[in-house]
Amino acid sequence: MERITISLDSALANEFDRFINQHGYRNRSEAVRDLIRLKLESERLEQETKGYCVGTITYVYNHEERELASRLTTVQHEHHDLAVSTMHVHLDHDDCLETVVVNGPTVQVRRFADEVIARPGVRHGQLHLIPVEAEHATHQHGEARRRHLHRTPKT
Repeated sequence: MERITISLDSALANEFDRFINQHGYRNRSEAVRDLIRLKLESERLEQETKGYCVGTITYVYNHEERELASRLTTVQHEHHDLAVSTMHVHLDHDDCLETVVVNGPTVQVRRFADEVIARPGVRHGQLHLIPVEAEHATHQHGEARRRHLHRTPKT
């Protein structure tokens, strides 16, 4: 572990301490580490075109809108290689929230998310990505050796 020292003006330090308390951090170091990881991941995802990611697409839509629920299901089936799982929540009589867990090449995941979020009738759509190193590994699982993909967060 490497120790660093930073200087902040009093107003910024006070605001940061409020942030730390509101989010339940035990100390400034934990908060700084998370903020640095967040920024590094964001920068990496903006620049990366060949990497892999895991993440979620979350959106709200009106299930009464003509054929929208069916079209959203169809687009998920068209991207079954990227869509790992979907959670569907009924918000009220008309509106539903869905979260799709995604996994795959970052460029393809972004295209899939754009296709979902840009659909007419979809509201509050957001993509959250975490960059990962993806590598195939072979392990002993019980009596069988299995080959599968490991996804390790980059930061």
